[in-house]
Amino acid sequence: MHRIPFSSRVVPLLCALLVASVVVAASVAAMTLGPATDTTGTAVSAVGSPSVTAASGRGSDERASRSGLREIPSASPSSAAPTAPAPKPSTKKPVPPSGGGTVTSSGTCGASYYTGGGHTANGEVFNTYAFTAAHRTLPFNTRVRVTNVANGKATVVRINDRGPFVSGRCLDLTLAAFSAIASVGAGVITVKYEVLS
Repeated sequence: MHRIPFSSRVVPLLCALLVASVVVAASVAAMTLGPATDTTGTAVSAVGSPSVTAASGRGSDERASRSGLREIPSASPSSAAPTAPAPKPSTKKPVPPSGGGTVTSSGTCGASYYTGGGHTANGEVFNTYAFTAAHRTLPFNTRVRVTNVANGKATVVRINDRGPFVSGRCLDLTLAAFSAIASVGAGVITVKYEVLS
């Protein structure tokens, strides 16, 4: 029986591995050396540039190109884009909308208050310190004068949300509006409401 020398079995295997590594390297080079275009249409070249990195996974920046490359701003202060100063928070105390106008309809019902976050039904960011309210059917931006029948205190609110969906209640006020006419501890009060034109 004739034995094939060890070196004659290894050489073809090494040649095959070498060819495979060249093909893989060429594929990688073709992917990284070609220009990548992000969604704004600017080309980014990855040739020897330390300012380019691969975006990783599904949670990557949406501005990343389809090839996974995105440009990272340079850290040098001379090329950094100037940033606008952060806006200062408003120090004005919220005030109720104007109470003037003709009363177009009125009634009596229960009113409560609500807090929370997110957005109101008309798309505004919910602000518990604004004089706004939720009503099931009144058009958005309708002004309503709300009077606590127990103490006669009144405020004007603007409708920007929907609700309350509890029997016997017709208005859900913000914390600011409710506390202007009643103690927050009351929870639910009887109010006279007047829709203003």
